[in-house]
Amino acid sequence: MKVTLQNIVPNPMKDEAFSNESIWGKECSLESNHSYLISSDSGKGKSTLLSYIYGLRADYSGSISIDEENQKNISIDSWSKLRTSKLSFLLQDLRLFNHLSVWDNLTLKNNLTNHKTASQIEEMLEEFGMLSKKNQLAGKLSLGQQQRVALIRCLLQPFEFLLLDEPFSNIDNTNIQIAKRLIEQECKANNAGFILATLGHDYEFKNATTIFL
Repeated sequence: MKVTLQNIVPNPMKDEAFSNESIWGKECSLESNHSYLISSDSGKGKSTLLSYIYGLRADYSGSISIDEENQKNISIDSWSKLRTSKLSFLLQDLRLFNHLSVWDNLTLKNNLTNHKTASQIEEMLEEFGMLSKKNQLAGKLSLGQQQRVALIRCLLQPFEFLLLDEPFSNIDNTNIQIAKRLIEQECKANNAGFILATLGHDYEFKNATTIFL
């Protein structure tokens, strides 16, 4: 998969001046056999850019193409296929179903994709020390625990690009290392890459290209 950004400027930022390093207003191509860190201070558009790539927002000038097709010409059916087979997104607000158990949150996704077995999902929970909480309501978990569940959920589908919006903001260093290992493991298994938004931390990902906003 190739995502091409051509002179993208968010409408809410159209009057701002951007640094020479910023990709806003320039051409940039992101290829799914590579991984990228989107680095900037808060409020510079990291979440906005990921939402653009995923097709959740279109309030920008310029154009975004996915495999040479302009995003704004992609049909609803095609978007649905992209989001179940090529693009997986961990949003910053997580969007778990708080009234459902951890297990139900995960299997709802996996039932759509049939990407993992039940034992594989349990192994991921075990790695995060969360297996004993599989039947607990998601809304009763701490924010860090919810973030771990949401990360596992976004890995329960095939993808060519994994979009991650500050995925480690509420978890400790031990669990960050576990999360990194899972991300790299699943990217390798899918022959895929990730695009990770960060407030400046590189998290020591090997061979990831940093993009500045």
